[in-house]
Amino acid sequence: MKIAICPGSFDPITLGHLDIIERAAVLFDEVIVLVASNKSKNTSFSIEERMELIRRCVSNKNVTVDCHSGLLVDYAREKGAVAIVKGLRAMSDFDYEFQQALTNKSLYPECETVFLTAKGENMFLSSSMVKQVCSLGGDISSFVPEEIVNDIYKRCKGEI
Repeated sequence: MKIAICPGSFDPITLGHLDIIERAAVLFDEVIVLVASNKSKNTSFSIEERMELIRRCVSNKNVTVDCHSGLLVDYAREKGAVAIVKGLRAMSDFDYEFQQALTNKSLYPECETVFLTAKGENMFLSSSMVKQVCSLGGDISSFVPEEIVNDIYKRCKGEI
């Protein structure tokens, strides 16, 4: 069975993230969406909340959601993953992701990094942009799955 991991902060999950996850689910037998704990990021949603938001948005039967706070390659090795799937929006993403891919390959040679390019409509999309637009009262409904739009609005308004 070919297992792939789609890691990220997902704070919150966007339509761009969801597109990459769904495309990965076609390519691999099992996809684990891995919510990473990154202490350098100031997140709006807890890890548990992000995992629940993702679960509500993903309908693929071969996709599961998990979290991890250590090295990605340690988790990948533990799960027997053959690939780490990353979405690329722009050349600036590639430079950073390429460095990570080379590091991961040296730490876990049996695992490949697979890059999937973002669709044109998602090239600019990021969780940070969603939160900024939301906090300024803008419409985020074309940026995030409809299942979680109200959750994000409520968090931006401090209601939850």
